[in-house]
Amino acid sequence: MRDEGADTATFEQWYADAHPRIVRALAVTTGEPDVAADATAEAFSRAFERWDRVSAMSNRDGWVYRVAVNDAKRRLSRWRRVLPSRDRARVASDPADLIPDRELWDAVRSLHDRQREAIALRYLAGLDERGVAAAMGTTEGAASSTLSTARARLREILEEGR
Repeated sequence: MRDEGADTATFEQWYADAHPRIVRALAVTTGEPDVAADATAEAFSRAFERWDRVSAMSNRDGWVYRVAVNDAKRRLSRWRRVLPSRDRARVASDPADLIPDRELWDAVRSLHDRQREAIALRYLAGLDERGVAAAMGTTEGAASSTLSTARARLREILEEGR
């Protein structure tokens, strides 16, 4: 017989640890912290509903991130169809608040989408390369290459600014 209380406690512990990292990574990836917060909440809700399966996964963080990304894409697509572009800027928070160093934030923001996502997953969500690969739906080699290219580009951008 399954111990529901222990399962809930395990979920709560994982949620407390993973949620802040996932929402930060998604906010940097999408550039929309409010959408990231909503999508992350939805993804954790789905994880809780499927906790018997999710708890057995080797990369829970990657799974919940991928679910959150998909949800965020749907939300952003709807949002962009409904809200005129001049009103969007007033709704969204500034994702730069999530990275205190403004120069570093500007450099991360200038990366290509996949590179920005890989950097956010590795350094904000705290995933290892295997986790980054799973969250991005790619191979470890591709994730490693993307991270390497992104770090090199960040170095170039930051050195140019000196």
